[in-house]
Amino acid sequence: MAQMTKAQIETFFERLSAADPAPTTELNYVNNYTMLVAVVLSAQATDVGVNKATAKLFKIADTPQKILKLGEGRLTEHIRTIGLYRNKAKNVMALSRQLIDQHGGEVPHDREALEALLGVGRKTANVVLNMAFGEPTIAVDTHIFRLSNRTGLAPGKNVVEVEKKLLKRVPAHYRQHAHHWLILHGRYVCKARKPECANCIVVDQCQYKAKTLS
Repeated sequence: MAQMTKAQIETFFERLSAADPAPTTELNYVNNYTMLVAVVLSAQATDVGVNKATAKLFKIADTPQKILKLGEGRLTEHIRTIGLYRNKAKNVMALSRQLIDQHGGEVPHDREALEALLGVGRKTANVVLNMAFGEPTIAVDTHIFRLSNRTGLAPGKNVVEVEKKLLKRVPAHYRQHAHHWLILHGRYVCKARKPECANCIVVDQCQYKAKTLS
């Protein structure tokens, strides 16, 4: 399919920026550690579901030390409404121990160190680097992968390919917030089953041929 031109990409992000100048995650957190935990829990789960589960959890356990003191059993009870909760509980316990043993209990500002934490992959590392440390990274989830291919913004066969293309094609002055603009647009407008093209502020820049304008 056709790819967006540089001029179209500039207009695309200019409009998204004007509509939402300071986008942020819909996950609730209180510090870098709880952000990391929330992102780990959000894999194959909705942000709304994660927020419901962590509302009480983060009030009593907002550090790796407190999570370990809480114990895997009680942690599991807090997050049992989230998909894959048993495995996620084990990962959160393990990464909390790693943070204490290897990083003084702090979330590291380093991709390799983040990806070495149990349950943390490239996407989670990108989210943390962007939100906690202001790095202009772009974490490609299902929404961004779909939107990048559908619109012609950054077509790719897999998430890594799309990420690399986005980092090349998104203008530098928009890269800091691009991750959130794309996720929110994919979640609420450029939906999987039926994109709401009639309500899209960038529809004229998009290269998707099967637009639903009626």
